[in-house]
Amino acid sequence: MSASDDPRRVHFHSPEYLVERLDAIADLFGTDRTDLLVEAIRAYLAETTESEPFQDLVAERYYDDELEFETVSQLVGAETAHRFRLLKADLARDPFDIEPPADVDIYAGTVETADPDERPETADER
Repeated sequence: MSASDDPRRVHFHSPEYLVERLDAIADLFGTDRTDLLVEAIRAYLAETTESEPFQDLVAERYYDDELEFETVSQLVGAETAHRFRLLKADLARDPFDIEPPADVDIYAGTVETADPDERPETADER
C-alpha cells in the first residue's frame, strides 16, 4: 500500500436517516459503512472530475493563477493538467503582429455590416 492509499480517519456529521440507510445497505451487501462511503466518494470524484463544467472551472482558476499546477494535477489528472499548462503558456505569449497583405482586397464584393443596436427578427415576429 502506497502512502497515498494509507487509510486516514475522517470524522464528519451526517443526518441520522442517511447513516441508517447506509447501514441497511451495508448489511444487505455484507460489507461495512466505511467501504460503502469510500466507494461512493470514489464514484463521485470520478464523475465530477471528468465533467466538462468542473474541468472548465479548474482551467479558469489555473489560468487566473488561483490554483497551482500540483493542485490542478490532483484535480483533473496529469494529462489534462499538462494540456492546461501548455495552453496557459500559449496564452501568456504576445500575439504575432502580422500586417495584412497590401495586394489583396479581402473585402472584394458586397460588404455586410452589423448594427449592435439593431435586433434581428425572431421567428415569432415574422
